[in-house]
Amino acid sequence: MHVEHELFIENFRISADCICIQVIEAQVDMPVVGAITLYVSLLTFTLRVHPDRLDYVDQVLGDCVKKLSGKPRLEDSRATKQVVALLSAPLEKYNDIVTALNLSNYPRVMDHLDNATNKVMAVVIIQSIMKNNTCISTADKVEALFELIKGLIKDLDGSPVEELDEEDFKEEQNSVARLIHMLYNDDPEEMLKIICTVRKHILAGGLKRLPFTVPPLIFSALKLVRRLQSQEGEVAGEDEPATPKKIFQLLHQTIEALLSVPAPELALRLYLQCAEAANDCDLEPIAYEFFTQAFILYEEEVADSKAQVTAIHLIIGTLQRMNVFGVENRDTLTHKATGYSAKLLKKPDQCKAVYACSHLFWVNEQDGVKDGERVLLCLKRALRIANAAQQMANVTRGSSGLVTLFIEILNKYLYFFEKGNLQITSEAIQGLIELITTEMQSDTTTSDPFAEAFFASTLRYIQFQKQKGGAMGEKYEPIKD
Repeated sequence: MHVEHELFIENFRISADCICIQVIEAQVDMPVVGAITLYVSLLTFTLRVHPDRLDYVDQVLGDCVKKLSGKPRLEDSRATKQVVALLSAPLEKYNDIVTALNLSNYPRVMDHLDNATNKVMAVVIIQSIMKNNTCISTADKVEALFELIKGLIKDLDGSPVEELDEEDFKEEQNSVARLIHMLYNDDPEEMLKIICTVRKHILAGGLKRLPFTVPPLIFSALKLVRRLQSQEGEVAGEDEPATPKKIFQLLHQTIEALLSVPAPELALRLYLQCAEAANDCDLEPIAYEFFTQAFILYEEEVADSKAQVTAIHLIIGTLQRMNVFGVENRDTLTHKATGYSAKLLKKPDQCKAVYACSHLFWVNEQDGVKDGERVLLCLKRALRIANAAQQMANVTRGSSGLVTLFIEILNKYLYFFEKGNLQITSEAIQGLIELITTEMQSDTTTSDPFAEAFFASTLRYIQFQKQKGGAMGEKYEPIKD
């Protein structure tokens, strides 16, 4: 058996040498495309007959590199197609990019492709990883992989991004973003090395790519943070390479890069995600710092009124979920949030944001804040803003649609009434119902089917609570709807 194996190896070498000799002898007349076609045939033969001998596969690729060396980058479309076929063959055979990463000549062949084909091949590689659900699990392998797909990661030859269709560019960068989620190791130390390797490559990739590539890196790192935080009894010491504090520091620096794009709204979202993760790790100073950065961005960089509305609701929603803050820090942040809410450009937006802030003062968890007075202050302020919005509308265009604000505030009153906020009385709810009824019957109010259906639904809910009886029914009994 051993003799047969030796004979096979000898036969393989002879057949390989024969083909190579033919290529070399014919090189004066033969176009490059013909030579590469022969290498594709030789590689296919090698993969079929002896797939476990990576050294043979690498040798064929090495011979191809020798043939191409000293020549300009391939621009003949037939030749580049053959090189793509050559490089795709190992991927199709092994269904595993990790095997291809062990072939030293693989990236050297790719270097002979023009930039456009290099990108095509990078997309083929990523598609192979996705199709086979391949997990790249070491920083060294990630380094080798990013070297292969560098055509998507950065501008090759230092040239700026070519005139590329915007949709194509987005699709390419989205494929890189999906790839980042495929890089994983159970060992926190190795995972942190992977994150640092990815970070190095994407930060060198130019500003235009950062909005696509930074978010998946941030979420990958936050997964690691939560994994470390959940390992109870295995709290890492400060000298450990992978600790939540160290990762948060890295995240802070990474998100800062988005400000040069500029992409302040995306950076703000990511700061809030980090603040929430720091909250879960019980790291109050870090959570406060991320919130501070989010507020600075809101103040200095988010100018568009629609973007401000979205951002303030994100801030309120995240702050509502935070339980790590002491009284002083929480008061500072809630004061900022309510202040910004009342300064939005449009009155209806102001109103919605201010009544959303009421939830910052009433958290349902056992030890959560329950400040009924400040809840009521928020709701009364929202009512004043809604009233001002309606008066302005009466002057300009009629108050169509604005009565909905009063119904939304009524629903907030009902929510806190049921939660046991003693500042919200049945008399206040009764007064609000009568105000809405009067407004809807006013001559200046344009008929609004949505508002009418919303109000009718709210009144039905009150009626249902009354009929249900029990303690809640008793609470609702004084309200006449």
